[in-house]
Amino acid sequence: MNYYVSSNTRAYYTMAWISFCIAFLGGLAGIWLLEGSMAVKGFLAIAFIFTVSSCFTLAKVIRDKHEEDQMVNRVEKAKTEKLLNEYVEK
Repeated sequence: MNYYVSSNTRAYYTMAWISFCIAFLGGLAGIWLLEGSMAVKGFLAIAFIFTVSSCFTLAKVIRDKHEEDQMVNRVEKAKTEKLLNEYVEK
């Protein structure tokens, strides 16, 4: 039984990391250059870092759920095929 597994290219991963770094550094630079008190800048920096870490956590949870669903589906399909094979052989 063959399962199609999609994989991204190295260029795609590189582009994703480069764009993430540019966006992250740009966000921090924008906060740093903002005219305001250090308390406001600190709050915005903490909120920004928390948002980024939450995005990583959410992406991991979604990926884990997707992988779990794939595994459950494969197990269920294997059980069904086994039952059908046993029924057909009788």
